[in-house]
Amino acid sequence: MFKDLDPILHSQLRLAVVSLLISVKEAEFTYLKEKTNATAGNLSVQINKLKDAGYIDVIKQFKDNYPQTICKITPLGIKSFEEYVKNLQAYLGVKK
Repeated sequence: MFKDLDPILHSQLRLAVVSLLISVKEAEFTYLKEKTNATAGNLSVQINKLKDAGYIDVIKQFKDNYPQTICKITPLGIKSFEEYVKNLQAYLGVKK
C-alpha cells in the first residue's frame, strides 16, 4: 500500500535544496547556503549526492575572478520530487 520514499530526497537538506530549485529552476551555491542555513561543507556534500543521482546539474564557473557554482534541477529531479511528494501524501492520507 505505501510506497518507499526516495532515500536521496528523504534527507532534510537534500529535500530543502530540491524544493528551492523546483521553485527557481537554478540557484547559486551562496543562495542555497543562505536559504538552507547549512554549512558550506555539508551543503557541498549534499549537492554532490544530488548531482550523482542525476537530480541536479552543477555548473562551476568564474564570475569577476571569483568561483561561482550554479545548481539547476534536471527533469529527473523534477519527476523524482513530484513522485516523492505523491508518495508522502499517501502516508498522510491526502487525496488528490
